[in-house]
Amino acid sequence: MQLAHAGSPARKKSKWWQSDILKWLLVGLCSLVTGYLIVLMYAQGEYLFAILTLVLVSAGLYVFANRRAYAWRYVYPGIAGMGLFILFPLICTIAIAFTNYSSTNQLTFERAQSVLMQRQFQTGKTFTFNLYPTDNQHWQLQLTHPDSGQLLISEPFSLKTSETQTLKLGVENSPPVGERATLRVVTQNRQALNLIVAKLPEGGELRMSSLRQFSGTSPLYTLDKDGSTLIDNQTQIQYRPNPETGFYQAINADGSWAQDTLSPGFTVTTGWKNFLRVLNDEGIQKPFVSIFTWTIIFSVLTVIFTVAVGMVLACIVQWEALKGKAVYRVLLILPYAVPSFISILIFKGLFNQSFGEINLMLSALFGIKPAWFTDPFTAKSMILIVNTWLGYPYMMILCMGLLKAIPDDLYEASAMDGASPMQNFFRITFPLLIKPLTPLMIASFAFNFNNFVLIQLLTRGGPDMIGTTTPAGYTDLLVSYTYRIAFEGGGGQDFGLAAAIATLIFLLVGALAILNLKASKMNFD
Repeated sequence: MQLAHAGSPARKKSKWWQSDILKWLLVGLCSLVTGYLIVLMYAQGEYLFAILTLVLVSAGLYVFANRRAYAWRYVYPGIAGMGLFILFPLICTIAIAFTNYSSTNQLTFERAQSVLMQRQFQTGKTFTFNLYPTDNQHWQLQLTHPDSGQLLISEPFSLKTSETQTLKLGVENSPPVGERATLRVVTQNRQALNLIVAKLPEGGELRMSSLRQFSGTSPLYTLDKDGSTLIDNQTQIQYRPNPETGFYQAINADGSWAQDTLSPGFTVTTGWKNFLRVLNDEGIQKPFVSIFTWTIIFSVLTVIFTVAVGMVLACIVQWEALKGKAVYRVLLILPYAVPSFISILIFKGLFNQSFGEINLMLSALFGIKPAWFTDPFTAKSMILIVNTWLGYPYMMILCMGLLKAIPDDLYEASAMDGASPMQNFFRITFPLLIKPLTPLMIASFAFNFNNFVLIQLLTRGGPDMIGTTTPAGYTDLLVSYTYRIAFEGGGGQDFGLAAAIATLIFLLVGALAILNLKASKMNFD
């Protein structure tokens, strides 16, 4: 027994060392992998992602490797997730709002300059070319001289590479053995063929200029001594980076800016310009104010309609004299069980102006066919009808639960005083339901403030407004308006302006969240 007790601490110590070594091996492996990923992100110019990954990984290694931070192991995943999926996108959105980031200005200055420097223009004769397969999945390039008809053939090379290849050409009397590659093969390997530089026997370089031709090319732009000015080798026009517009822009003889610009542009900081555009540009200000007003009206009316319908139906299905209450409850809750996007698409078909069942019924009964998708007023009415249908079951379920909490003594006392059912509803039921529903009504308002799915699937914001700088529609909410600016802009996707509007939406919804918290606190107090 004494020997067994004497040996047990050694065994425990050995197991502790084994687990400790395994832990540090895992920590070291994780550090190496994440360190490699951070270096790759930094090398690709993704500085924010690299910094965020470095901070999160460093904090995670400290928390899980340090015994003193043991309690933080349960909190760290939540904090890391909040930082990664909430704070980081929010910070990026706000940062983009202060830039000219768009589909034409999404590169750094260095990257945009590099792209422009890689452009070539044709300077020499044009050679037709063919590809012939060789052994080991290699190919030979055959060029035909446009004047003498000589065959110039390269040594075997591989098309499975992403690096530039320089091929020396030699004069041959006959083409390579084998079947010539089809145009489909050339098209599939076009990216690799664009990286090939063919050197002629007498000197000179050729590059691929079309799917069947190689031509002599030269760099289109040359970098001046100052390291930033580009000179067009064809026209000798000078282009300088304009820090206000984010483009390389031509300059006149007197040094002033000309109209001609080069794409792609680069990202620059514009300060409060995007926010001021919302206030000063009439093409943005008018639709923004109109859409903001409609967003408020839509959210308020949706809450009023859904609460009113849900409350009335909850009172009806809770009525003791009503027979078959269970069946009615199931039927009335069914819209809540069907996915909203399916209901929206069904309603889109029902409201079709030419073939929809709703217009067919209205035409048969009243002789009218409302233009649900082309008239602004009827389009807004349609959206409110559909959203009320989607939202009332939730409010009805809440009201059914709250009705159970109202004491029956209140209704008995009211009946003794001779009160009517309507008086009972407005003096007892409604006051006792509306107070606990207030925080949920505020939350419903905030949700409908950003109800993107309904607008996108039902009307896509239409009918469109005329004479606006940015794409905007009469049924657009701020969130769908922001989406259209970011991804459907006719003059280029303006992510900077969209981010500025998204920041304003965040501030408004944040204020509603604070109001909701205060309302909840007042109700629970």
